[in-house]
Amino acid sequence: MADPIVIIGSGMAGYAVAREFRKLNSEAPLLMITADDGTSYSKPMLSTGFTKAKSAKELEMASASDMSEQLNMSMRTHAIVQAIDTSAKTLSVDGSSVSYDKLVLATGAEVNVLPFVANTAERVCSVNDMDDYRIFREKCAGVKRIAIIGTGLIGCEYANDLLNGDYDIDLIGPSSEVLDTLLPIEASKCVTRALRDAGAHLHLNQNVVAIEETESSVIITLDSGEKIEADLAVSAIGLKPNTRLAQEAGLETNKGIVCDRSLMTSAKDVFTIGDCAEVDGHVLLYVLPLMAGARALAKTLNGTPTNLSYGVMPVMVKTPA
Repeated sequence: MADPIVIIGSGMAGYAVAREFRKLNSEAPLLMITADDGTSYSKPMLSTGFTKAKSAKELEMASASDMSEQLNMSMRTHAIVQAIDTSAKTLSVDGSSVSYDKLVLATGAEVNVLPFVANTAERVCSVNDMDDYRIFREKCAGVKRIAIIGTGLIGCEYANDLLNGDYDIDLIGPSSEVLDTLLPIEASKCVTRALRDAGAHLHLNQNVVAIEETESSVIITLDSGEKIEADLAVSAIGLKPNTRLAQEAGLETNKGIVCDRSLMTSAKDVFTIGDCAEVDGHVLLYVLPLMAGARALAKTLNGTPTNLSYGVMPVMVKTPA
């Protein structure tokens, strides 16, 4: 039997590649390996749960077994890839060896961690995947005031969603306006004003210098000396590509896993896509670049080398403005 095309990661990028490939080839063996349970979901929808009155369960689209059947693809869930041998074209997975024909790294991105928050913190959350979101929704039950650290896309979208869920929101950021790195200044001012009008307590031009947990709350100290007490805090200070596995395999990495326009890395037959990929020096943490990449990569995996071409790629911002 031929070695499979192996996809590491069951996020939107991994599943998008599998779907696009199956449109072109229904028979070639596919294997997806994922550290989580393989649930298919739309990551951007995680910041709409309260707005749409949907639970974490209702935001799930399909189970790993459903996706395996739909895509005629083998699945290994809750499995850890320890190493890649690009010369032998093998993976070490939980102590066993897996051979591949071609390999796709769809390892996503990790959250940036506040340096003064312990790993054991119970009242400080980051939401980067469905597992995180399930925990977050459980912690939201029975609380009222939530502080969000970060005024970028994720911070603002969660602020908007939680306001729609009737929570009291403190939104903290270092700039004078929200979304200042994403939008023109007038648009940033518009969103800032809309969030304030929606009821958010904005703490702008301020940085967090300390976080203390008590038995019943979290106390956030700002560089102005102001202290904010909340039931729960959400850290939304950005993402960084998950390059660890690629680095350990000797692949070229920079901000992300470096690849060319065909999404091939510095190793033959090893490709990358999504939040972990760096194309022409850029890491694009959005859905439309991912989908364009999946269509191009599927053709390449099916034997027709295809370079990625980006079209116009608007970014939806889910806020009141």
